[in-house]
Amino acid sequence: MATHFYTASSLDGFIATPDHSLEWLFAHDFDLEGPMAYPSFIEGVGALVMGASTYEWLLRNQQEWEYTQPTWVFTHRELPVLEGADVRFARGSVREVHDEIAASAGDRDVWVMGGGDLAGQFAEAGLLDEFWVQFAPVTLGEGRPLLPRHLELELIDTARNRDFVCARYRVRVGS
Repeated sequence: MATHFYTASSLDGFIATPDHSLEWLFAHDFDLEGPMAYPSFIEGVGALVMGASTYEWLLRNQQEWEYTQPTWVFTHRELPVLEGADVRFARGSVREVHDEIAASAGDRDVWVMGGGDLAGQFAEAGLLDEFWVQFAPVTLGEGRPLLPRHLELELIDTARNRDFVCARYRVRVGS
């Protein structure tokens, strides 16, 4: 079992616009059957973790909940749950909840799905194993940062997927 931060980024290091829009991401060509693509990644995921902003974005932008895995949402607010979704709300530090998250994933991996700050919390706690990022050919100038913390990484793999440059890194211990 490993914990991954799998995301996309603009070339200037943002994962969303200031108002959380991802329209820039969907405007570019990405092969879902190609290297480092989402369908093959999600097959190995047993649990998802996200912050409240990512969760609310999904609620606004999906017709129905598409995940069968347990989904952990870190929040201090009361948020709705779609019928049939296995959504669990968490408060406190990621270290306090990580064992429950890992147990809910079974023998599969954990995906820190959204929020560079949340991924940074996992990294600071020594609980983030890999960092996957697909760089889109666009700059945003401002927005939600990819990872607003210092993190030391070791490059594992790179690939080109049509318009995107994809990179997979191992998080260095003690970074």
